[in-house]
Amino acid sequence: MVAQWTPAYVAIGSNLDDPQAQVQRTFDALSKVTGSRLIARSRLFRTRPLGPQDQPDFVNAAAGMLTTLSARAFLLELQQIERLMGKQAPTQRWGARRIDLDLIVFGDQSHDEPDLQVPHPGVSSRNFVLYPLLDIAPALSIPGQGRVHELAQRVSGDGIAPLLAT
Repeated sequence: MVAQWTPAYVAIGSNLDDPQAQVQRTFDALSKVTGSRLIARSRLFRTRPLGPQDQPDFVNAAAGMLTTLSARAFLLELQQIERLMGKQAPTQRWGARRIDLDLIVFGDQSHDEPDLQVPHPGVSSRNFVLYPLLDIAPALSIPGQGRVHELAQRVSGDGIAPLLAT
């Protein structure tokens, strides 16, 4: 049987313990996910926190992947990467974090389960997700919401800026 490849898009965020390095380590980890290929990396973006403002700015990015895994199996791989990188539950909602990986889009699939929501809720209103996606997949259609380039035009660019390559 021939493997079926599904495109998957992952949002990456960090604001603790050298966030730029955390995001780069995440790209490396994603490139090693079984049955998957990392095919696109966005630029890194510095963003203001969504939640409490008394925390460091975030570094956000997006990864484009192809995978032969199911949505649930792929999500479990993302959660394993988070654990290996030392993710701990934030002490407050939208608080500081070493690493956060969110499965944003998985092919044209929609899932609405307590532990698997795809497309990710809130994606269409979050510049820190849409701007990195715009870098790698501007024509991507987010099921039930629209194309990335259209959604990105509807959100403010306040508090987000690309980081210069070092």
